[in-house]
Amino acid sequence: MNAQTASEVKIGDEDRLRADVYNFLGLLLARPADQILLDQCSDLSGDESELGQAMNGLARVAKVSKVKGVESEFNALFIGLGRGELLPYASFYITGFLNEKPLAALRSDMAAMGIRRSETVYEPEDNIASLMEMMGALIVGRFGEPRPVEVQREFFNKHIGPWAGHFFTDLE
Repeated sequence: MNAQTASEVKIGDEDRLRADVYNFLGLLLARPADQILLDQCSDLSGDESELGQAMNGLARVAKVSKVKGVESEFNALFIGLGRGELLPYASFYITGFLNEKPLAALRSDMAAMGIRRSETVYEPEDNIASLMEMMGALIVGRFGEPRPVEVQREFFNKHIGPWAGHFFTDLE
């Protein structure tokens, strides 16, 4: 396995789709959508499942959204004057403060797995967008080998599960 790259490793269809959903969420939460992303979102079509219905709702909203409006909403939610309406960080949701123990624990786990923050990212690593991207990367092996489901589950349960549901409820 040492000679294989992540692109040479066979990833099952279900795992690839899970990674795609995490990466898609990371993209939506990292920055305001541009026209290309709005167009792509407007083409989404889901089934009758809860996730499928959420995708259908996103498509309906994307079809009538304008880039300027999306940017204004994103900035009001996550940036604002001084701070946005929401602080999308594990530390804040778990402790009420930024840059606390949840961030330190995440950084420790990232180091143990050989994961480093991108030099172009200035947000703390416990940002929801970064965590979604990390989950997608763990599944497909962008940080080396794809991680076993048990490792993915442990990462999710430790760094996302305790707070992300509350964050997404607040985001609604």
